[in-house]
Amino acid sequence: MSRVRDLRVRPGLLYVAGGWSTLVTDVHGRITGTDPQGFFARNTRMLSRERITVDRREPVAFSTANVGAHAQLSYAELGDGETLPSQAVYLTIERFVGEGLRTRLGLHSYADQTRHLELCLEFGADFADSDEAEDGHRRRHGDVIAQWDDDAHELRLEHTHPDLDMAVAIRIDTTAALEFDGHAVRVDVSLPAREPTVVDFVVEPIFDGRRRPAPPASYAEPGDAAGRARTTLAAELTRLRSTNLDIAAAWNTAVGDLATLPLGEPPGPAAPIAGLPIYQQIFGRDTLTVSWQALLAGPTMLRDSLYLNAAHVGQRIDDWRDEEPGKLLHQARHGPLSRLGVDPFTGYYGDWATPPDFLVFLGQYLAWTGDLDTVRDLLPAARRVLDWLDRYADLDQDGFLEYHRRSEAGVKNQGWKDSDTAIVDEHGRNVDNPIAPSELQGYHYAALRHGALAFAAAGDRAFAAGLVARAARLRRRFHPAYWMPQHGCYALALGPDKRQVRTVNSNDGHLLAAGIVPAHVAHTVADRLFAPDLFSGWGIRTISADHPAYNPFSYHRGSVWPVEAGTIGLGLARYGCWEHLHRLAEATFAAAALFEGHRLPEAISGLPRDAAHPHPGIYPKSCSPQAWSASSIVALVQALLGLRPAAPARSILLDPHLPDWLPDLTLEGVQIGTATFDLTIRRRRHGRFSIRTRGDRILVIRQPTLQTRLATWHRPPQTLHPSRR
Repeated sequence: MSRVRDLRVRPGLLYVAGGWSTLVTDVHGRITGTDPQGFFARNTRMLSRERITVDRREPVAFSTANVGAHAQLSYAELGDGETLPSQAVYLTIERFVGEGLRTRLGLHSYADQTRHLELCLEFGADFADSDEAEDGHRRRHGDVIAQWDDDAHELRLEHTHPDLDMAVAIRIDTTAALEFDGHAVRVDVSLPAREPTVVDFVVEPIFDGRRRPAPPASYAEPGDAAGRARTTLAAELTRLRSTNLDIAAAWNTAVGDLATLPLGEPPGPAAPIAGLPIYQQIFGRDTLTVSWQALLAGPTMLRDSLYLNAAHVGQRIDDWRDEEPGKLLHQARHGPLSRLGVDPFTGYYGDWATPPDFLVFLGQYLAWTGDLDTVRDLLPAARRVLDWLDRYADLDQDGFLEYHRRSEAGVKNQGWKDSDTAIVDEHGRNVDNPIAPSELQGYHYAALRHGALAFAAAGDRAFAAGLVARAARLRRRFHPAYWMPQHGCYALALGPDKRQVRTVNSNDGHLLAAGIVPAHVAHTVADRLFAPDLFSGWGIRTISADHPAYNPFSYHRGSVWPVEAGTIGLGLARYGCWEHLHRLAEATFAAAALFEGHRLPEAISGLPRDAAHPHPGIYPKSCSPQAWSASSIVALVQALLGLRPAAPARSILLDPHLPDWLPDLTLEGVQIGTATFDLTIRRRRHGRFSIRTRGDRILVIRQPTLQTRLATWHRPPQTLHPSRR
């Protein structure tokens, strides 16, 4: 197969971000007026067009690149650099993103005499919602008026909608003479021989009378909440070394991306956004899932994600927002469509996955950190979540969680697969609500068990024992209700008639991770996940390629999601399905190696890995970086190590199973409780491994999971379907 490298997601765009703001340009660093380009603040496009000309010519950068998370630098040539005597003049365009945007224009002359140039700046703002800019369908919700303040050298573009108080101020900072002609700002620049001249302009959004400042012109992280969180994560997150350079590159890109994606939103500033360029907002389950999968890289993201979600516990019955007391947030954003009530997403609760995830990851946070003070702070929110699970999450009290939408503008499907056409029956028809998807039952089971760990550690052992008993009852009910013996896997869901939705899908990997699968069928479940109709060679498809609704480029009906590889990998390790795990890890790291910087996008297609498809293609509107695609890399490494933390005992349990193509790895700066140490694993002969730690003292216990021992005992003699390559 021919070697493919350096695939780019959204190849015509560059984007940098900081907190709630994103700058999206073309590859030359320009904002040309074409969707989805622009400067966005709080999900609103504050600058939709920007044109820079010098002596009536528009310079086109010959070199543009992002610098860190929040900055961009372009170089453009204005004069003939080869003429003698030299007449070379270059323009640098430096961008710095914070709450506002600062652009520094540097004119650099290498000529032997003073040059006089006219710099012309044109700006436009349409105050479009980021969703409108993404899909290209603009709703008209107000005109824009322009006002020029000659004393302040400031252009103010104001939105006129009566229900939206929004404007943007664009200030030109220069000592040169300038004027506004009603259309553009003209600056007369005198450029001394071999000396630079700088013109700054700042774009500062104004929401409800509050002006959001532009950051300083510095490549160092700004001092705002998002910048401080990025600095903290960059110092904390674990690094990986290996003789397999693809693995090391994928890991280090992943943790580098995670360090750039905190939203900076109190009370959890290090909680990550979902992805760029379009998911710069709060997503409850995304923040939690990312932070859980990335625990081997560091605990701060999960601590802050737990606090952020706890701050948004539902307070009331609100049908428009699908809100109920104790329910946790699906998403929160600030765009005009949401502020005008076109959608309910200023604070929307239509998600059944976030509440149980909160409980699961609270217990996981305790296991990794031993931080009982934080756990105690969060237990009131945990109790409210448990109350919601009891009162609202199981509509008919049959023991299974089933979701339903009450909001006419809400999300139809409210489990892990949340697109409107994600839940289809075996004939390819949409399933009506209410729906009880399989993975939610697994999440509920894990929530009860991990919640019990948190409550027991805090001293409420009787309450914890009750949660464990409830989990055991759920586990006993689940298997007979969802198991499809003729398929060797679980149904996608139970429909409104309580009959199985017999669609073969990827949810079984989530069930392995949750631990709800009986050990005697674990290898059968793993085998089915790796049958050719589900395993593409690049990962596990969301539904079977043999299904009538299969579409390899759909969102949830046949695409491959890297985030699932992380969760499924941990599930395979839980049950000791090592051959399956090695195939999944090889597929995921091979997919990462296709992309520029070994950066996995949000979703790739479900096309098979074969000679006819040298690369699988990308879901058309994928984000990259995508936080939970990055965290999946960390989770897969944890799975290969069979690593489980026990911070209260200052120990880790390991059952390493590195494949032949990964003979060694060293993790630098692993954090378990108060201990920080380096961990080195090397393959030896006959499947043996050497384990070495350096740094703070930590007890290393070589021990497989109980489920691994049970699943191995029950393992059928023939496993693994042949790969379809």
